[in-house]
Amino acid sequence: MKKYILGFLLLLCNNIVAQELIVGSTAVPHAEILEFAKPILEKKGIELKIIVFNDYILPNKALYSKDIDVNFFQHTAYLNQQLKDNTEYKFAVLGAVHIEPMGLYSKRYKNISLIQNGDTILFSNSVADRGRVLSLLAKAGLITLKPNVPVVNLDISDIVSNKKQLVFKNDVDPAMLPKAYLTDEVALLVINTNYALEANLNPIKDSLFLEDSKSDYSNILVVRSGEETRTEIKELRAVLNSPEVQKFIEDKYQGAIVPVK
Repeated sequence: MKKYILGFLLLLCNNIVAQELIVGSTAVPHAEILEFAKPILEKKGIELKIIVFNDYILPNKALYSKDIDVNFFQHTAYLNQQLKDNTEYKFAVLGAVHIEPMGLYSKRYKNISLIQNGDTILFSNSVADRGRVLSLLAKAGLITLKPNVPVVNLDISDIVSNKKQLVFKNDVDPAMLPKAYLTDEVALLVINTNYALEANLNPIKDSLFLEDSKSDYSNILVVRSGEETRTEIKELRAVLNSPEVQKFIEDKYQGAIVPVK
């Protein structure tokens, strides 16, 4: 009798259909991390389908239109700006996975001390990243900012000292910054680490200055409000925050990407 029961249970398990979970992400490192997590989730009965986007606008649109179940590409400041600009979005943060330290790059200089008066700094047109960029430049000693202004609220008007008379240009889509670096378009660029990695830049070795791991701009999992308790979504979060995935991030990116613990 026990043999028949065991056989029935095995047959039942083999015929269980895996629950599909569609996640939208940018390519590096998000899709790479998800690919590593895919077989782990498969063992839990979850079939992970990864859709890669090449910009920062479409993943939230796809989440809103229910083309995907979760997105994994943005930090909280960017999400808050998106929610402000698109009041129809009703999203919730599921949790943080990793930090992508933002870096200052240059093809012309190997050291910050070599930066010349009047050099141009190019950075993205993302309003959500503006304060982060300015905070990075201040920590690098290139500018001084008004005290007591929250990083997310900082703007160019909050610069109180710019001894090298640097020129700020922020009219470029973040995905285009690596190309501007490779063509030596300007002396200095601030580039998001995911795009730097796609351009085969090593943030640890190639940047003039790199944001530290204490950044508040951790990359998060975002879902539609009310779907946070779906079993497969909770499993995704648990796996991405697991020691196994954290070790993968540490080993693969060697400090260029830092897991949230």
